[in-house]
Amino acid sequence: MTRLALEQVTDFGDFTKGKDLKEFFKQAYSNISSQNCLSDVRLSPDGRHIHVIVRQPKSGLMTHDKYQRLHLMQCQKHNDLVLSGNAPVVDVIYIPQSKPEDGASVLGVIFENGRVEFWKFLECRSGWHLLQTVDLCNSPRAKVSSVCMCQNFIIWCEERPPSENSNSVCSNFRFCICKKTIEVNEGGVNLGNVKIALHNNPRYATVSSGDLVYLLPDMRENSSMGVLKVFLAWSPEHDTFKVHSACSCTLMKSSSKESDFKRLVTDCIGLLATINPPDICGFSPTGCGDLLLLLSTGWVCIMKRDGSLHHIYKLPDNCLSASGTQNSLKIYNEILALTIGRTLFLIDTKCGLELERISMKTEGLLFINTLDSHSPLMLSETGLFVVTQKPKPSPTLSEDSSALLVEAVFEEACKYYQQRSLSSTQLTVEKLKKGGMFQAPISLAAILRDYLRQERLMSSLESELRSLVLLEDIKTSVVKASEKDLENYCESLVQQEICRLLSGELERENLQYLNSIFHLFPTYSWHAMQAVLHLRCNGEGLLLSKAPAELWKIILSPVQPTANFAHCNGQQKLTTVPVFELLCQSIFKFQPSWLPRFLELAQQQSGGSSKSPWGYSMKESSESLPLYKRALTVLPCKGTYQHLEVELLLCSERPKAIMQALRILIKQGQWERVAQVAERFCRQSPLLNKEIFIALLCEVSQHRDLDPYLDLLWTLCPEDMTVTSILNIVLKNLPDSMQNSGPFEAHGSQVTIGLLKPLLRKVLQRETKPSQRYADILQSPTVPPLTPPRQGLPLDLK
Repeated sequence: MTRLALEQVTDFGDFTKGKDLKEFFKQAYSNISSQNCLSDVRLSPDGRHIHVIVRQPKSGLMTHDKYQRLHLMQCQKHNDLVLSGNAPVVDVIYIPQSKPEDGASVLGVIFENGRVEFWKFLECRSGWHLLQTVDLCNSPRAKVSSVCMCQNFIIWCEERPPSENSNSVCSNFRFCICKKTIEVNEGGVNLGNVKIALHNNPRYATVSSGDLVYLLPDMRENSSMGVLKVFLAWSPEHDTFKVHSACSCTLMKSSSKESDFKRLVTDCIGLLATINPPDICGFSPTGCGDLLLLLSTGWVCIMKRDGSLHHIYKLPDNCLSASGTQNSLKIYNEILALTIGRTLFLIDTKCGLELERISMKTEGLLFINTLDSHSPLMLSETGLFVVTQKPKPSPTLSEDSSALLVEAVFEEACKYYQQRSLSSTQLTVEKLKKGGMFQAPISLAAILRDYLRQERLMSSLESELRSLVLLEDIKTSVVKASEKDLENYCESLVQQEICRLLSGELERENLQYLNSIFHLFPTYSWHAMQAVLHLRCNGEGLLLSKAPAELWKIILSPVQPTANFAHCNGQQKLTTVPVFELLCQSIFKFQPSWLPRFLELAQQQSGGSSKSPWGYSMKESSESLPLYKRALTVLPCKGTYQHLEVELLLCSERPKAIMQALRILIKQGQWERVAQVAERFCRQSPLLNKEIFIALLCEVSQHRDLDPYLDLLWTLCPEDMTVTSILNIVLKNLPDSMQNSGPFEAHGSQVTIGLLKPLLRKVLQRETKPSQRYADILQSPTVPPLTPPRQGLPLDLK
């Protein structure tokens, strides 16, 4: 096996003194992190130049080059890139040569005023040399806000100066998207004419991916603007636009005609009012027309070029808010690298499985624009780091492994005999081998000596004994390991121990041992639990597992009466709990949003026992306690996680639990959620339908908060409800009339006959409608039918 680890790059730099190189990285990273400009670090396509755009206190460009010029004199100084423009630097781009044999790419430095300087690094002349300076924009008052390269086009977002009569709303749409053809040849850099692809748009960040350019909303703009809910995908070659959002339904419109932004999104105005997509916290182009997105919900997704949104991985809850705004992400050979604060996540994009989670001493940012797709390269204030593959600690069997196997067999035999012996005398391996104690150990020792000489016993026990020996070797390695390797050994040890304990019958002693592992190594246990159960979350919010049924049987078994494991009064009672509760505790600590999904998964594995029985009188014991009640024991008693309590109750799909969840929602005043729950569960049982309807009718009698949902509520009225029963419920639940002695209610909070009129009319029509039960009798003929002929009847009936 191999593991992924960070390794510092030590050979990057011209400077002979490491102090200068360290100071460069420290200054470069401080400029990036202070401005939260995640795209302000660039790496050249050949990997030999680092450019950092400095925004404060004075705009500029920091450059560091990786070149070994041994043929030059040692006293010769390094000639750095010196900008001639005074305006702020917007970005840097690399333009490839028309002929690869012409040498390295040309660097373009774009300034805010539209000026572009083209530079080229000439190794033979030891440094950067200015080729030429040109203007991108036609207007001298225009400003460039973002720029990128796509195929043979240079594309930028340009801000036009506002007119004197324009209002604040129009000023938000004073940008346009422009493009020019660009070509590098021996004579220099040739630019074509300016073509405006989109008018009257808000400020957009231009991101190139393959043959597409994504226009992402700038978060510095006013977030109340509805157009920030969408972003555009544009093909510069064909001038076609597609309107997307970060919701599940992503493709909103495709157009090849419109060049005006307002007309482009006019057809989407109605949809914009109904959607509430998450914010885009980070992005990275994939290079093949797709776009990698980090959303405020914690999901990492890929926006496909066809408009579909593919979910890859869900970050732990509150991970983004707890780690600040610094993040970066990029895909390397189907491996997603993601930095959040001081943590580097490595995710398999094919299945969403977390491969590694590396803790760093300082924050770092990935080079998201680099063309290298083999290994992540990260910039930190302490230097450059690359992710490498290293062999994972896998100790081999020692030379005397056969003796260890025999010893393990005798140890297990001693333990087996001692558990079933009434004698208080301790049996040891030495006594068992000598056969000096009682008849049973003598017989057992004789059997073992006989079978240990046979290959069939060794072959049948080889896998289990080998794992035991490897486990012992890992324990020895932990004792001897250096501080650097200790964490990897501990994680491997915890995973193997948990896997071993869950692979067989889990007795009380092993359960206590498993509890101690989860208590002492919570993070390692969480990772081990995901690996053992093969847990992953798909894009639809469902939790999936590839664990065998035998493993789930062990997990869901109570083993012992469920302990009262709670956090009441801030004190956690550390008692031995069954495996299911243990896993729920771990999920609640590291990924609380997974808890309801895990309950659903466990109920599926238990054979759908959550949906039965529908009765109310069945007594519950520790052995028959429903899984949802076992999952609820991990929640605090103070009610701070009532939203999780509601989800767990609803996932159970049991009538009592559903009514309990409904009452919690009613108490919280979440009326829209109340209506959704009522509509969903009223269809599952007539008895539950009636209970829900009566509960909501009582609320209608007391206040007017359910007025927007009355049409839905009246459709849920059970068939056996009568006008009399409805009026009785309403009258019994009316608020005290003494609260307001006036003839009219001041705030209109009382129920009126006008509100109940549609319901009463519906029920009354149902009551007065002729019953069809006896329709066949009423429609029977008045003359009785003729007697059938007697011919052909059996003899005994004649």
